Amino acid sequence: MRLSQFHLNTSRETPADAEIVSHQLMLRTGMIRKLAAGIYTWSPLGLRVLRRVEAVVREEMDRAGAIEMLMPSVQPRELWEETGRWEKFGGQLLKIRDRKETEYCYGPTHEEVITDFARNELQSYKQLPVNFYQIQTKFRDEIRPRFGVMRAREFLMKDAYSFHLSPECLERGYQTMHAAYTRIFTRLGLKFRAVKADSGAIGGDASQEFHVLADSGEDAIAFSDASAYAANLEAAEALAPAAPRAAAAEAMREVATPTQKTCEDVAALMGIALARTVKSLALMTPDGFVLALVRGDHTVNEIKLAKAPGLGESRFATEAEIADYLGSEPGFLGPVDPKKPITVVADRTVAAMADFVVGANRAGFHLAGVNWGRDLPEPTHVADIRSVVEGDPSPDGQGTLSIARGIEVGHVFQLGQKYAEAMDCTVLAENGKAQTVWMGCYGIGVSRIVAAAIEQNHDAAGIVWPEPMAPWKVAVCIINPKKDESVAEAAEALYRQLTRAGLDAVLDDRGLRPGPMFADIELIGIPHRIVVSERGLAAGTFEYRARDASESETLDRAALLARLAVA
Repeated sequence: MRLSQFHLNTSRETPADAEIVSHQLMLRTGMIRKLAAGIYTWSPLGLRVLRRVEAVVREEMDRAGAIEMLMPSVQPRELWEETGRWEKFGGQLLKIRDRKETEYCYGPTHEEVITDFARNELQSYKQLPVNFYQIQTKFRDEIRPRFGVMRAREFLMKDAYSFHLSPECLERGYQTMHAAYTRIFTRLGLKFRAVKADSGAIGGDASQEFHVLADSGEDAIAFSDASAYAANLEAAEALAPAAPRAAAAEAMREVATPTQKTCEDVAALMGIALARTVKSLALMTPDGFVLALVRGDHTVNEIKLAKAPGLGESRFATEAEIADYLGSEPGFLGPVDPKKPITVVADRTVAAMADFVVGANRAGFHLAGVNWGRDLPEPTHVADIRSVVEGDPSPDGQGTLSIARGIEVGHVFQLGQKYAEAMDCTVLAENGKAQTVWMGCYGIGVSRIVAAAIEQNHDAAGIVWPEPMAPWKVAVCIINPKKDESVAEAAEALYRQLTRAGLDAVLDDRGLRPGPMFADIELIGIPHRIVVSERGLAAGTFEYRARDASESETLDRAALLARLAVA
């Protein structure tokens, strides 16, 4: 490839509306161009990188025994109504109508389509297990698309779906995909972690996410400092305190807190640790009023909270409902002496507390020295409803938890029979009877990987691509080609030799001055740069610099080819 014949449009300016490094650099390199909110055109340069990622994904999926296919991006409403997701999926589902007023959606995912395909194509247990995959464009109508392709509305995804006769077979298929994903991200040169995850809107029995580690990651990951345990905050278990609850040492008393409505302000007023306070979250459920309690220095985990007993269909209580059940206004709520019977769901840590501080259910007051069993009944339910924090014990009993930031780039699910049952996907078992199949689902954000790799691999000069993802492996740069034809001829000869040896090389024959030329090559992140100049030609040498090196080297042809692993 000759850069003089390629479309390369770089910029020295950082776009004002690009918040994170990957978005800034993808715009500066010209890899993407915005068409509408969350919708981008991939330039020839961007597409080269995207295809690199796609190739590795495809090779490893094929190696794992998956079979590639392609499903429609536009899906009929009827399929989504079979699973109940036409309404349940929410506002991210882009709904459209054709000229006959028939309703469709632009697929955000393909569980319904693949299950429909399977129920028509798979008849016998002899056809199982089988795994179908595709690499295809998806659309999710994000409320706030941002960060370029990191959180776009339209994106490229690899999604795979496996079908099995038993949960044991599903588990084996799941592990095969887990291993394939590990190979994919390792081959792409990324630092990543596989973490236990919540299944979310897709549903299912078990799931793991694959996160590229980066400070800019939107997701927090908890991992043990002494084992392989890792989970996102939605799924990381907060263990109950190992020590038993202490005996009451204080009398319950009322404390005036005229303007202090938060645990932080109350703790500051009383001169006590924030960990001695308890915050109350007021909820309404079909069964009545619920007060969920977490320690003042902890954060309620909404995913866990929704899984607590009786809280699957909860919502925040209104001020009128709070006044009706507790006789108070927000900011002074607590579980002691409610006006009406309520359900109390206490986090494990709160259930083990003694002499704690809560709202008094009276404006301008809190209660101190509160104790379970003496001042109020034991909690109705004790559950893990908080997010873990740095220093918590690891749920596997080995070490303590640390928190890192990650960018989710892959997710594997054991769907079980959720979709197969809803859509009557069965095969004839060995005994001749119809049996509902078991399903797995495995997704990779192909376009998101590109941005995640940049977040993890960049410097002040631009992108530092892991070699498998780079648009080209090596750039041959010509200094003053018009001044000395022999320089251009030597560069051409080297470029042809590298290409014949199987290296993906690009020849920068644009005739730019060295400064702008080198800046472009560094900006777009080509791993190896070779400079062919009049001086070097006279000495029989080339100037070589690896993208991640601080200095250039002078190498003769043999040493250069050895460095590039050219036979």
